[in-house]
Amino acid sequence: MDKFTKLTGVAAPLPDINVDTDKIIPADYLKTIKRTGLGVALFSEMRYNDDGSEKPDFVLNQPAYRESQILVAGENFGCGSSREHAPWAILDFGIRCIISTSFADIFFNNCFKNGILPIVLPQEDVDKLMDDAGRGANAVMSIDLENQEITGPDGGTIPFDVDAFRKHCLLNGLDDISLTLQQDDKISAYEAAQSANQPWL
Repeated sequence: MDKFTKLTGVAAPLPDINVDTDKIIPADYLKTIKRTGLGVALFSEMRYNDDGSEKPDFVLNQPAYRESQILVAGENFGCGSSREHAPWAILDFGIRCIISTSFADIFFNNCFKNGILPIVLPQEDVDKLMDDAGRGANAVMSIDLENQEITGPDGGTIPFDVDAFRKHCLLNGLDDISLTLQQDDKISAYEAAQSANQPWL
């Protein structure tokens, strides 16, 4: 998992509320177990017409936001089914941070496990950042995880809270497997002892 320390990029506004995981990545794309290649299908039903052509009005199809790394979203983002393909698609598109007033619990947890920083802020702060994100190519924000601070296009800053353990994992690029491997010496010692004491296992 890539480390998340400080991210600076264009923020895209998506004010829709209750954007569920089926809107994020439709069920048709759940056949794969690969974490890559899903970015093209992100928000598929909102991004594309039935013939596969792009809907020009959708925010991520607009030139200023095609390479957005930050998403300012409406409340209850990521609700619905618990598919992990949702954060996979978001990450594969290039988005590393999502800001909202609230997230569905399972989606929120899956974001951290996949190197995405979900930030929960009060409505007034999200409204301010949503307005900032509406500036198009000028909607450049910086997310400083170490200092837990968002800097907007006008230079103003907004602090945010994040769980200390999850912060540690993101800063160091540690997913569940990496965390387990940090105990490799203890695991190896235990297995050696087990083999010596119970060789029939």
